[in-house]
Amino acid sequence: MEQNAEMQQAVKVYKALGEPSRLKIAFVLRAEGEQCCSELGDKLNMLATSTLSHHLKQMAESGLLKSRKEGTFIYYSLDVGTAQKYAPYLLN
Repeated sequence: MEQNAEMQQAVKVYKALGEPSRLKIAFVLRAEGEQCCSELGDKLNMLATSTLSHHLKQMAESGLLKSRKEGTFIYYSLDVGTAQKYAPYLLN
């Protein structure tokens, strides 16, 4: 990866993790593995699904999350490679 592109991804990752709710999401996914939006909402006591969806979108765009679609559900998991590279604190 070109140095400039790598720096841009690092900025996206740090920006995504700069929001406390997103950091909590990352820790839940690390500890419990793949989750859908409603499961995460229950675990994090987030009432607004739209807010949680926004956080998940930001994290996915930064490269921190992987997602897969199953029927009408999208399941999210932590991208361990990205976390190891830019945010190893998440894996401790």
